Amino acid sequence: MKMPRLPATQMEPASDGTSPELFAALRELLLAYRSELSVMHDEDGHFYANCRKLDTKGKAQFFGAIKVSGRKRSFHFMPVYDFPELLCDLSPALKKQMQGKSCFSFTSSDPAVLEELQHLVQQGASRYKAVGKL
Repeated sequence: MKMPRLPATQMEPASDGTSPELFAALRELLLAYRSELSVMHDEDGHFYANCRKLDTKGKAQFFGAIKVSGRKRSFHFMPVYDFPELLCDLSPALKKQMQGKSCFSFTSSDPAVLEELQHLVQQGASRYKAVGKL
């Protein structure tokens, strides 16, 4: 999947602290796997998706979410919690965005960081497919 390019004038959040372009770019990273996901919420400022396949207890397995809170866009991605080795080669720029074990927090858009995040999502989805979660 090719990373959506943001115009240079839209790289920083708007003066009121919102950035629909950043939310949309993060959302596209997860929507690339829509056929394998069950989208629970898809509305302005909130996207939440589970894996279509249920876990061994018959429960939905969380895959990823994006939540807008003020100026911050939180990108939650469960495969990095299940496979922490995916985080070993993160660049300092992406690592700086980490909050907790499986959450990345963004207040502005950096094309290089978003491209790296896209690669991380691809790796995580691939690992989930390999173990039968996707």
